[in-house]
Amino acid sequence: MCALTNRISRIRAQLPTNYNPFFYYDKTIVSIDTIKRDVEYRTHLENSWWDIIVIDEAHNVAERGNQAQRARLAKLLAERSDTLIMLSATPHDGRSESFASLMNMLDPTAIADPHDYKKEDIKGLCIRRFKKDIKDQVQGVFKERKVSTMKCDATAEEEYAYGLFADMKLEMDAGKEVHTGQLFKTSLEKSMFSSPAACIKSIDERLKKLYKKYQARDIKDIGLLEELKAALEKIAPASFSRYQQLLALLQGREYGWSRAKNDRVVIFTERIETMRFIAEHLRQDLGLKENAIQEIYGGMSDTDQQKIVEDFGREESPIRVLVASDVASEGINLHYLSHRLIHFDIPWSLMVFQQRNGRIDRYGQQEQPDIRYMMISSTNPKIKGDMRIMEILVQKEEQAYKNIGDPTLLMGKFNVEEEGVTASAIEQGTTPEAFGAQLTEAEDEFDPFEALMAGAAEAEAPATVSEDDTLFADVDYVKTAIPYFNKGERNTVQPLQTVDGVEISISPELRRRLSALLPDEAMPSEDYLRLSPDKQFAMAEMVRSMQNNLFETAWPTTQYLWKLHPLFTWINDKSSLLYGRNEAPIIGLTDGLAPDDIIFVMAGTIPNRKSAPVVDEWFGLHYKNGALSCELSMNEILTKTRLSRNDLPNQNLVTEERVQEATALLRTAVADAEVVLKRHFTEYNEATDPKIYAELEKLDELQRRHKNYQMSLFEDERRKSEKERMVEKVFNDFVDWVKDTLEIEDNPYIRVIAVLTGVNG
Repeated sequence: MCALTNRISRIRAQLPTNYNPFFYYDKTIVSIDTIKRDVEYRTHLENSWWDIIVIDEAHNVAERGNQAQRARLAKLLAERSDTLIMLSATPHDGRSESFASLMNMLDPTAIADPHDYKKEDIKGLCIRRFKKDIKDQVQGVFKERKVSTMKCDATAEEEYAYGLFADMKLEMDAGKEVHTGQLFKTSLEKSMFSSPAACIKSIDERLKKLYKKYQARDIKDIGLLEELKAALEKIAPASFSRYQQLLALLQGREYGWSRAKNDRVVIFTERIETMRFIAEHLRQDLGLKENAIQEIYGGMSDTDQQKIVEDFGREESPIRVLVASDVASEGINLHYLSHRLIHFDIPWSLMVFQQRNGRIDRYGQQEQPDIRYMMISSTNPKIKGDMRIMEILVQKEEQAYKNIGDPTLLMGKFNVEEEGVTASAIEQGTTPEAFGAQLTEAEDEFDPFEALMAGAAEAEAPATVSEDDTLFADVDYVKTAIPYFNKGERNTVQPLQTVDGVEISISPELRRRLSALLPDEAMPSEDYLRLSPDKQFAMAEMVRSMQNNLFETAWPTTQYLWKLHPLFTWINDKSSLLYGRNEAPIIGLTDGLAPDDIIFVMAGTIPNRKSAPVVDEWFGLHYKNGALSCELSMNEILTKTRLSRNDLPNQNLVTEERVQEATALLRTAVADAEVVLKRHFTEYNEATDPKIYAELEKLDELQRRHKNYQMSLFEDERRKSEKERMVEKVFNDFVDWVKDTLEIEDNPYIRVIAVLTGVNG
């Protein structure tokens, strides 16, 4: 976060005072929390427009009490683009209103009543995909998990403390409603299941409150808690069974931990006190240096957390073990050098299981994820029964992961705060069998979100992406273009020695252009730009760079050469200046075309009312002896003319007579191109008009529902009138957007791209 804020500050320092920083790059990646401050960025955002806006971790911008700023920002952004994509592994938190707010950002007319809506209301707005849905497309990318449960027999000291706890009846809980998951004894048990240190911390905090209100003799809870604390203090590291099992695991041959730079361990805990205990004693007992075991928790600054995560993924870093509280369980990558994860304590929320495991079991993991759960094994009936519930959670998480892909469905909850399901089961004394049956029943019935999603996706087949034929491969295009534009300079393009690719000498003009298109850290430090189209090599270079450098300089010396690399923007802009206004090249070909053949390569666009091209067609018009023979697609042109060959003769074989002949055909070619575009215009309208009419009819019904819902919220006529006008504005704006986006007029823009003709060799 700090690095990002500094980056924005540097950009703004380089610009005039009244300049919008979001115009600086054509692509921007920025943190929601950085730009959510209204005073600093709102004006700039309101005056910006993007082709596409993507919001990752979109559940964080849903309307909730603690996320008002983020929600307001997301609403503003939703108005600044025709295309909004929201990504989230957990879009539904169990609250219908928050999910409705996300859907209404995508389509402000979709849901009238955020408390009552059906799958038809969100159809086409939400698509849900699990790993199992894409396994055929990413075969071999996700490694099969290895999951183990380790039973740790409680020591005598632990059993004594468990006995005191089981018999404890606290007066402070007497007046509370049981079965809500809110009793202090329940939260105390949760901390005790984490570690003695965590439980002692909980006791100390409660005793401070009690001593402010009571004398020791006034309430028996003080004596009970002091007695339990004394018992917990007697559990030394040597008698702390799970810690000793952890130590044996890390030292044992069965686990096979090598402590090598690419074999690192992640240990998750729920409590900070547990985290600190583990880190401190592992340093001593494993004989590791202070910096070999690192802690990460929510109390650290964003900058410190970011640096630890980066260092954990760098081979040169001395870190071998990362001990984390659950702050590190969401949204960070720990899989680069680690495939081992240990749950030192068992979370009470299935979402936390999913978040923790997802740190190493994710796309890009090269090793089989090894996940271990450490379980308390006690002879005390109360502890034994409650730990059996923990064991069922572990089993159900793994079962749900394999069967339905989302363990949170089993609790019908999508928020970490909803771990009260487990707490309530413990307070009610629910048997492990009944708890397991409850989750099984939930698995069979699923949840409201699952019911929504059952029919929300479009029935149409998913779009497929195919590689188009091009005149040049990317590398060949660069090899041809750079020497042409750098005439007079020697050795401007050289092939790379170890991989397919090119090394380009950066001219002052190219450096100026790249500096405006690339982030500072991506600019080559030398006078050469190295590019390779080899994806595997480029990915390996990126990983190596991330491991060897700090975050702001993590950029490989050889970059990936693809069609969106800024170099092509420069080449294409330069190419567009080769021919002046009302000029087009004429190319003579000795192969594929006869001397009486002329092909006009045409581009025709028909924009919508917002001047965005909706119909955009490239095609060829083939003339033989001055008469139109046929219409050709671009692929047919390439096949017929073999124009994509690299060995085309570089000679000026087109005679002036042939140029005059093609010029004489120009008006005819444009008129024939208008006929082609007229056909596309008609085809577009025939396909689109029914959809527009259907959408407008649907909007009429939705507007009525929105008005009825808003009117039901208020009795005051003035407020009703305000809300009615608000609804009308939303729908009028949306109707205008539908028409402006989809409707086109029969007024195409036609360009002659090139003329191809046959010549004698």
